[in-house]
Amino acid sequence: MKPSPSSMALPRYGCRRQHQPQGRRRTCCLIIWRRLHKVRRKYRVPIMVPIILLPLIAAISLVAYFIFLRRQGPLTAEKQPYRGYSAEAHDIESVDSMMIDISTLRAATGDFAESNKLGEGGFGAVYKGTLPDGEEIAVKRMSNSSTQGVEELKNELALVAKLSHKNLVRLIGVCLEQQERLLVYEFVPNRSLDLILFDAAKREQLDWTKRYKIIDGIARGLQYLHEDSQLKVVHRDLKASNILLDMKTSPKISDFGLAKIFGRDQTQGVTNRVVGTHGYMAPEYMMRGNYSVKSDAFSFGVMVLEIVTGRKNTDDGSRQSEDLLTKVWEHWTTGTVMKVVDPCMNGSFSEKEVLKCVHIGLLCVQGNPVDRPTMSAVVIMLGSET
Repeated sequence: MKPSPSSMALPRYGCRRQHQPQGRRRTCCLIIWRRLHKVRRKYRVPIMVPIILLPLIAAISLVAYFIFLRRQGPLTAEKQPYRGYSAEAHDIESVDSMMIDISTLRAATGDFAESNKLGEGGFGAVYKGTLPDGEEIAVKRMSNSSTQGVEELKNELALVAKLSHKNLVRLIGVCLEQQERLLVYEFVPNRSLDLILFDAAKREQLDWTKRYKIIDGIARGLQYLHEDSQLKVVHRDLKASNILLDMKTSPKISDFGLAKIFGRDQTQGVTNRVVGTHGYMAPEYMMRGNYSVKSDAFSFGVMVLEIVTGRKNTDDGSRQSEDLLTKVWEHWTTGTVMKVVDPCMNGSFSEKEVLKCVHIGLLCVQGNPVDRPTMSAVVIMLGSET
């Protein structure tokens, strides 16, 4: 008689009764446990090594990090860049070499003393200063309340730092410390054109020779921006207050906060946000947001007529802007242009040059931008004898 599987299970496999296998071929749980125990003992050391080492490595790394921070030292408020601009320094290539300490500029301007203030606008104020080497500077201090301040700053840094022409104001440096946004320019002693041209007591200083020189210099500066520089730039805010005059009354175009860079093959830009100064804005820009080098030409034409007549193109609350252009055009068509020439010059001017400038001004303010001349054509006309 063959023994039953149950009678063979316990002696052969050493299993507890409740864990006996149901068949001969099935392995006992005790044997399985013993085999697993051997496997666990085999892999116990390799598993424990990373469990111990990983926290140790993390702790060492954390200690090293804190030691590094301690040695670096915290950024003081004086050295912290302006947060609104901290990530934008890459907009110009050599910004680091142009940085000026806030302490230097405070000393140069008498801590931005009211007596050193040259003027103020929507962007902030401009202060006169003197650097330790004796160089005179103009410091443009962006207002914290100006909504366009950061964008204007970025534009001026990206543009002026890459432009160089005798009829453009020269950027010396920039400061972005202690929540300040400061642009440092060469100091132009005669300040802006509008302060002389529209002041009855001062505009006699501008004889015709100086006025013609100013017109020619502005045209050459614009030609450089539009055609000759490494960038193709549309200024978008040309006006008499943005033309600075040096000791020799040579003009320098300033304030590139609203300027735009064009691709070499680009002829026009469009914006939904029209910014600029009424009376100087081209109609296509003011009404449809279209701007180009020809909209700059329109603004230039307005300034030419202002320089010839000594009259503002706009007065607050009046319609004088339309009246000036219309009045000059009417006198041009009737051959009586000399009646609108600034009487402060007392007839001391070249009639041929005056007629030439009025003609150029009227060509530039034509309604169709295609009909307006390029600035290179204007420079040629100004240099011609006819």
